[in-house]
Amino acid sequence: MLQNEQQIWEQGYAAIAGVDEVGRGCLFGDVVAAAVILPKGAVFEDVNDSKKLTAKTRERLYEVIMANAVAVGIGIVDVPTIERINIKQAARLAMKIAVEKLQAEPDYLLVDAEKVDVELPQLAIIEGDALSQSIAAASIVAKVTRDRMCLEWDLQYPEYGIAVHKGYATKQHRQSILEYGPTPLHRSTFLRKLLSGQQEMTF
Repeated sequence: MLQNEQQIWEQGYAAIAGVDEVGRGCLFGDVVAAAVILPKGAVFEDVNDSKKLTAKTRERLYEVIMANAVAVGIGIVDVPTIERINIKQAARLAMKIAVEKLQAEPDYLLVDAEKVDVELPQLAIIEGDALSQSIAAASIVAKVTRDRMCLEWDLQYPEYGIAVHKGYATKQHRQSILEYGPTPLHRSTFLRKLLSGQQEMTF
């Protein structure tokens, strides 16, 4: 998990920020990104792709990362912006905001399969959250941050089950949308694709 970081440290860079986002494929809610600079050379046991971890493990590692990171930045892009600029651009914007909110200046970015619109050297790594400790740490911070937001949204809209499916297109979620209609936090462009049958999902 430190192979990419090691190669970059050997080039003379010291402050590597891992960057990742979560919520790109959801029907509901904001997209969230995180940027994390971990101490050079530090190894964090169990830090891995957030999707491979249980919720309890993610929460534990989130606290470890927040307590030990050199810097953490969070970027959030809301639903109206997602609708206006499309989800790919919104995810990239969230990543940019996350990098800009870091309390310490990074000198290199490791990014999960994207390019961040900042003037810094960077490397996009496919499935980077499973190959880089820095990106994995960012994936955990972004996931826990958004999951906590989902708990708040669930209180606003309890009939949709947001706390369970986190806004993804599960059968339960799709049925709830049919029964109750979309909320202001549903991404209408995504729903139009679903309802018109342009995606391979059925209600």
